[in-house]
Amino acid sequence: MTIPGMPRVLASLLLAAALSLSGCAGRPEGVLVPNGTAPAGTSTVDLLVATTRAPTEEPGVLFSGERGSGLMLRDIVVSIPPEKNRKIGQVQWPKKLPADPLKEFATVSVTPVESAKAGRAWLARHLPENRRVLVFVHGFNNRYEDAVYRFAQIVHDSRTDAAAVVFTWPSRASIFDYSYDKESTNYSRDALEDLLRAAIDTPNVSEITIMAHSMGTWLAVETLRQMAIRDGRVPKKIQQVILASPDLDVDVFAQQLNAIGKDKPKFTLFVSRDDRALTLSRRISGNVDRLGQIDPAEEPYRTLLEKQGITVLDLTALKTGDSLNHGKFAESPEVVRLIGNRLIEGQTITDSEVGFGERIGAVALGTAQTVGSAASIAVSTPIAVFDPVTRRNYDAQWRRLGSSVENTAVTATGQ
Repeated sequence: MTIPGMPRVLASLLLAAALSLSGCAGRPEGVLVPNGTAPAGTSTVDLLVATTRAPTEEPGVLFSGERGSGLMLRDIVVSIPPEKNRKIGQVQWPKKLPADPLKEFATVSVTPVESAKAGRAWLARHLPENRRVLVFVHGFNNRYEDAVYRFAQIVHDSRTDAAAVVFTWPSRASIFDYSYDKESTNYSRDALEDLLRAAIDTPNVSEITIMAHSMGTWLAVETLRQMAIRDGRVPKKIQQVILASPDLDVDVFAQQLNAIGKDKPKFTLFVSRDDRALTLSRRISGNVDRLGQIDPAEEPYRTLLEKQGITVLDLTALKTGDSLNHGKFAESPEVVRLIGNRLIEGQTITDSEVGFGERIGAVALGTAQTVGSAASIAVSTPIAVFDPVTRRNYDAQWRRLGSSVENTAVTATGQ
């Protein structure tokens, strides 16, 4: 049944979104009740969870989707089942409580962190040898436990070597509360800035990576813009910004970059032209392109990306279990490992390291391939990498390849 006056495509997208989330309704409430143990064979992920949500008395829920009065911190340890009992890229939600830690995600402990000073002490204790911090900002339609368990999965599956911090803002976790969620990101900008400044002010922290998803990318980039305007630049310790499926108006993003300035962190985007959630967002946001759906090889985006030195990973052809194609960055084993092994470590992704049109686990595009196979790789490969260096090298490679094929054809025909 559609709402009178609602465009058919919008109604169908809302229905698809509702169906894709129907599994959430069957999950038990209160998964954050700690069980106090992590059995042999399981892995644990220790997270510092910062939130602007209002607390709730419901056991194991901790925080609601309403807005709180300040930034609150929790130290939450999550256990992950053995790899033989799970599919990498997925959160194995408990079917009932208490959870079975050998088959499902489970909460080991929840500890209040009472002050910013205690938060900095947590960071100091959990910093690895490289002294990196990873801050994750979730997207639209997320409950508190969604953000905690999803980030635990990303940290574990990407084998991230960094102190793990998740910032969760007030979301009512309903596809019909898009506007409320968007205003909640605006409400949370100052708190996210406070969290980032606390990490920056922790002496042992050497660098910070921000990874944001969906609507959370708006919050992350707006906060960086705010910091740049306040300080004249983004603080140097913030070195990497990863935007996954960014629900950002492309025109607004261009203005945000201008305000952030030239001396900015390294930006990496994960985009997918078949992202159905962003199709819905575009429909309700004035029909302006969303950053997470662009074709980075086409103008005007190619020039903008090259000018700004932004790397884009196009996941359009990658298939995962997400019916909306909005969470590919977290559900693909190859992509989450790329995040952990390269991006968070600060490596620049270029054709010399990853390769234009690289198929994960396969041979990168080379000059020995035919025009037909090269073209098919560019179209069908799950991950195609675009950055200024890669684009220039690829264009030169393509010209050499075309010339080589042309010479071969002339020789073969005797002309």
